[in-house]
Parts: sequence; C-alpha cells; structure tokens
Amino acid sequence: MKKAVELVIFDWDGTLFDSVGQIVDSLKFAATQFQQPLTHEAAKSIIGLGLPEVAQVLFPDVPELHADILQCYATHYVENSKGDAWFEGVAELLNDLTQQGVKLAVATGKSRKGLDRVLSQTQSHALFVVTRAASETKSKPDPLMLAEILHITGANAENAIMVGDTSYDLEMAQNIAMPRIGVSYGVHTPETLAQYNPLAIAEDVASLHQVLLNQVNLKQAV
Repeated sequence: MKKAVELVIFDWDGTLFDSVGQIVDSLKFAATQFQQPLTHEAAKSIIGLGLPEVAQVLFPDVPELHADILQCYATHYVENSKGDAWFEGVAELLNDLTQQGVKLAVATGKSRKGLDRVLSQTQSHALFVVTRAASETKSKPDPLMLAEILHITGANAENAIMVGDTSYDLEMAQNIAMPRIGVSYGVHTPETLAQYNPLAIAEDVASLHQVLLNQVNLKQAV
C-alpha cells in the first residue's frame, strides 16, 4: 500500500529559478579574469554542485586561485542577477502543493548566503519548512542534505519526492532510495536524467505541476 506524499524537495537553480544563464555567464567572467579556459558547456554542466566542488572540477590545475575565482564569480553573479526570477508557473505550483497539505523544502548547491538572498528576492522563506544549502552540509550527489531534511521534517524517504534538473539531484535521491522527478528545462538532458530512473521527466513547469499533483493524488487515493 502506497503512503501519501508528505514532502516535496526542490532543487533551486534551473528547477524553480531561471538562473542558469547568469550562473554560466558569471563563471565564464570569473574564469576570464584569471586567464582560465572555460567553455559554456563545461560551466553549465557543473550547476548543482557546491562551489568548492565547482572550482575543483573546472579549475583543477590552479587550486591556489580557487578562492579568488569563486569570490569573483559570486560578486559578478550578485551584481547581475537581480532580475532573475522563478520560472513561469512556479508560484502557482508551490501554492497548490501547499494547499494540498504537502510540505515543501529546498536542497541546493548554492551557499547559505546565496540561498537566503534569493529566498528574500522571491519572498518565499515562509513557503518552505526547511532549506539546505551545500555550504552547510555535503555537496550533491551525497545524500546528506536529504537525510537532514528528512530528519527535520520527520518524513521517510519513501514519502518524499526530490525534484531537480541535474544528474546530481537525481543521483542524490537515488542514493537514499527517495522517489524523484527530473525536469528537462534546466541543465541536463532527458537522456542524462533518465539514467537515474525518475518517476517522470517534465519538459516545463506546467507538466511538472501536473506530474506532482498526480503523484500526490495517486498516493492519497490508495
């Protein structure tokens, strides 16, 4: 017998928040300032990891520059991302799930400072019962941040759903045996996401909205 969905955990960038383009631009800007080669594809591919892991993957040969590159990236991103916002339909999706009695959470590769800034920007602190940033736990795909969210909410992995646009999100959920849904409008392709056996892969927010409501109603009806 299936139990009701109690908790939906969302990735932030590329899943709820239309910020992938600015993240890539800011990473490329920082790389240029320190004469480091970086392609658009490489910068996009690491979105979802914690910032220390980003630096290790993209700039493995210059560890002495990591702190300065990341600071340059962060400054450029903050200065140029003030117009970034939720994808169309996200506000309605989150409010609808809340009205269905589902708890909402965030698990992100952002820093706590960065996450708090965008939560304030979207005036959404109160929507989420708990949020976890990579700077205060382990980076995806380690499942620690999900385990911490489950502990705080009292939910079991089988009664939660992780939603994300990257392999890091879905692998993290798979590592803790949590049901998961991919979205293909962010970073990684449907083919990449499909490798982690998601319940579904949504092509836009409207599709995600319907998939999540179907999951909530299906489990409540059983």
